[in-house]
Amino acid sequence: MNKKTLIFLIIIIVFGIIAYFTIFKPGETQITDINNFEECVSAGYSVMESYPRRCEMDGKIFTEDIGNELEKLDLIKVDNPRPNQAIESPLYITGEARGFWFFEADFPVKLFDDNGFLLGVTPAQASGDWMTEDFVAFKATLLFAVPSTPKGKLVLEKDNPSGLPEHADELIIPIYFKEMPESSQEFMTIKIFLSDSNFLNEPYFDCSRTMAVERQVPETLAVASNAVKALLRGATQEETNQGFVSNISSGVRIQSLNIENGVAKIDFNEQLEFQVGGSCRVTAIRAQITETLKQFSTVDSVIISINGRTEDILQP
Repeated sequence: MNKKTLIFLIIIIVFGIIAYFTIFKPGETQITDINNFEECVSAGYSVMESYPRRCEMDGKIFTEDIGNELEKLDLIKVDNPRPNQAIESPLYITGEARGFWFFEADFPVKLFDDNGFLLGVTPAQASGDWMTEDFVAFKATLLFAVPSTPKGKLVLEKDNPSGLPEHADELIIPIYFKEMPESSQEFMTIKIFLSDSNFLNEPYFDCSRTMAVERQVPETLAVASNAVKALLRGATQEETNQGFVSNISSGVRIQSLNIENGVAKIDFNEQLEFQVGGSCRVTAIRAQITETLKQFSTVDSVIISINGRTEDILQP
């Protein structure tokens, strides 16, 4: 190879490298990978100071999801949390709504994760006379279970004692959870145990009867804890349609779990016994927790406590 040929090859290689970095820009997010506002912002494109915010990418506009807040401004307004705010339990909710959004001075507030699990539900209470068409301040405190996704939605429902769909309404607020679900490349199948409501009317119904359903949880050493967290998220809509229910109140959390010599000692927050009444329901709650833990070979028996108490909990 002569000197001129070598120089020519070097020039071609240099121009090839320059063209590659100019066209493909390795290390940058490619336009074809951007499909929403969050990805546009993460890629470093400019954000317009509007409400809702908009991110512009080479002439294409992505708008931030703020739920249906703008559509409901003349009916209900929320001061906290704001759309896409990061929240944690307990969540303090404040705002104002027209008097007809309430019934008997309250209306239901529900929190879902993006897998559709109902993490918590509580009534929002009017802070003044609700027998008016004017705006009335409200507040609520919501305890919620550990989410299974990084994002979710807060739903403030218009109280609808008639049950008629034409009287129903809701405000939807997208949120993020400060408590991120465990990230794992590997997942494993475990079981949680729900009650079967299809047999409730049988003369000799066994309240401790449970049915196993499967869940996917991150594959970690804390698999028993993850199984109970999945149990505390309750049933899916499909399972509910089949008659499977959880008797455990929404918003319950594990405070500690220790397994030693075949005995699982699990402590919950006070939400476990919130508005729990009746011997059948108490029996069902204990059965759901016990069977979910006893699926593991290291567990032979279960001791349940609430804030460290074992003797006077889950009374009928």
